[in-house]
Amino acid sequence: MKSIKNQSSTSEFILLDLTICPEDQDMYSALFLAMYLTTVLGNFLMILLIRLNSHLHTHMYFLLSHLAFTDIFFSSVTSPKMLMNMLTHSQFI
Repeated sequence: MKSIKNQSSTSEFILLDLTICPEDQDMYSALFLAMYLTTVLGNFLMILLIRLNSHLHTHMYFLLSHLAFTDIFFSSVTSPKMLMNMLTHSQFI
């Protein structure tokens, strides 16, 4: 009996994003960019505040600083790719 193997392969995935009218695209791009910059700046300031204030060197704030650090990296992967896809009208990852 001959075994059947999966022969499918893919090199790109399609990202299903928001359906935005072309005339509103600049407004949405600016809005998403502002949200991304606010997220990164807010998390960076939280990490900086926890590092500089010695009263905040407890386990809870140690966890919060690591969560903020992780949030910076997660949002730095998703948001710029979404902005690039919106501006280039490409849906491929």
